[in-house]
Amino acid sequence: MPIGLVLMRWDERIGAETLAKYPEELLVTDKTLMQVYSTHEYNQEAGMISLMAGASTIASYFSGPDHSLYVILVLTVDEDPDTFEDGLADVCRLVVQNMEGEAYRQILPSLFQRVSIYPKLDEEQRLMMLYFDETKRVVIQRLREEGSVARSEVAVWLKDLYRSGFVDLESVVSSFVKAGIVKQISVKQLAVETLFLCGDIMIYRQPVVNIIKNPIPRGLPAELEEDYMTECKTLFASYEPNDEDNFAMVDTLLDPQTYEAMRLMRQAVVTRDDLEKLQKKGVEDLEMVLKRLWDANFLAVMQDPAGNEYYALKSDICIKKVFPEYILNAIRQDYNDKVKNEMVLMEHLAILEDTYKIR
Repeated sequence: MPIGLVLMRWDERIGAETLAKYPEELLVTDKTLMQVYSTHEYNQEAGMISLMAGASTIASYFSGPDHSLYVILVLTVDEDPDTFEDGLADVCRLVVQNMEGEAYRQILPSLFQRVSIYPKLDEEQRLMMLYFDETKRVVIQRLREEGSVARSEVAVWLKDLYRSGFVDLESVVSSFVKAGIVKQISVKQLAVETLFLCGDIMIYRQPVVNIIKNPIPRGLPAELEEDYMTECKTLFASYEPNDEDNFAMVDTLLDPQTYEAMRLMRQAVVTRDDLEKLQKKGVEDLEMVLKRLWDANFLAVMQDPAGNEYYALKSDICIKKVFPEYILNAIRQDYNDKVKNEMVLMEHLAILEDTYKIR
């Protein structure tokens, strides 16, 4: 488990300036901050570096010269800093977005909690992280429309799109490549690094089938079964997938405490006593968790004649990686219209064929 998080800026007059840290009692020496600065200065570009500092390991992410922000994660000596790289890039982006009025101070504890769990994220959580990042959403949307784009063109486009924001294209591309959604290849004879879409993210709301089929053995009193089924049917009778609802679901479940409670409720109908036992797994603010699940339309709350409350999921999220069959039509259209180099289109088809075979 990481030890703490520090936000730093470098001031040419006073040197290292600590903007905020969590927890407050965290101690990072000026010598260590100077080491962080000088190591990034040697590389002179946005991205992550790691170094040893006494009995700790330091993973630091630099935003680049436009914002000159250093996000420093203090780790135990046994932790691998590379496993936190995507998480630090995510934190850096969110801090830059919340610079006005020092709003980042209020969200620093949740950012620390969020980055701390990155190495243990499962496939579902990693896809939610990809979807939640606005920059990644706009990049994948463009690739959905065009199929393939030169990396240099994407870099210019993003810089124009986020004139005052923070964009680390290397981190964006790397996360897509790791997820198997994008391939980055230099097309022969063209010598241009090109991004090719080879996967996509599908997301929608779905029933909790294992509980709906047998709610009573899963912990629901028989007298509440009809009420529960009515709530589920009412929700899905008018449900239509949409971006706003998808974003709300992901936003809710990216909170580690809420996701831990969701794990339990995917398996059973629970009481408050059951949920309070999750405190040993880090669920400390149960009221917040229940409110988030309720607001996102995940939760059904029922009461038996004795006044006992039962909590059950009336819906769940489905987020998965899919093969982008639709992109074949775009490739065919580009070929017929002669709007793209034929070698680029052929390379894309080869990538899709390989992806389809191993999926």
